[in-house]
Amino acid sequence: MSTSSKKIVLRSCDGETFVVDEASIIQSLTIKNMMKDVVGFAEDVIPVPNVNSKILSKVIEYCNKHAAESDHDASKAEDIKIADEIKAWDTEFVNLDQNTLFELIQQPGLLASCLFVMELSFLSAANYLNIQSLIELTCSKVAEMMKGKTPEELRTLFNIENDYTPEEEAEVRRENQWAFQ
Repeated sequence: MSTSSKKIVLRSCDGETFVVDEASIIQSLTIKNMMKDVVGFAEDVIPVPNVNSKILSKVIEYCNKHAAESDHDASKAEDIKIADEIKAWDTEFVNLDQNTLFELIQQPGLLASCLFVMELSFLSAANYLNIQSLIELTCSKVAEMMKGKTPEELRTLFNIENDYTPEEEAEVRRENQWAFQ
């Protein structure tokens, strides 16, 4: 990544500030649009009200890695090697505890009825900041976690209360028998 990149200051919802390279953080369409919309943004701190400092630091780490890798002028063979390195890095990066992973993904309010809504801020950050590659990476990890699990196991995994009566559940199973085979 270019060392002469313009610096941007972000402030998390808990007040911590982060100085980041513009070339890195513009992967966030939200931040990119804020920079376009705010006259004189370079002198100001850009607030990131929906993201805490723990999660914002992870998002910045992700953006820095992906910006650094996208700056390479490489041959086809080097591009393939770099893509493989990024894939391996992404796989390791997303091996997070469940709470942190969900914090990267979830959009605030989307799952307001679920008990685990406050634990979903990594996905929330990716969604709020509109970083499509990070959304896809974290959602893919959650899908992997869900694969092969029964509805009961999913309820346990996501701390979701079964609000169906036994009769209602039997009715749903009858109506959607194909899904339970």
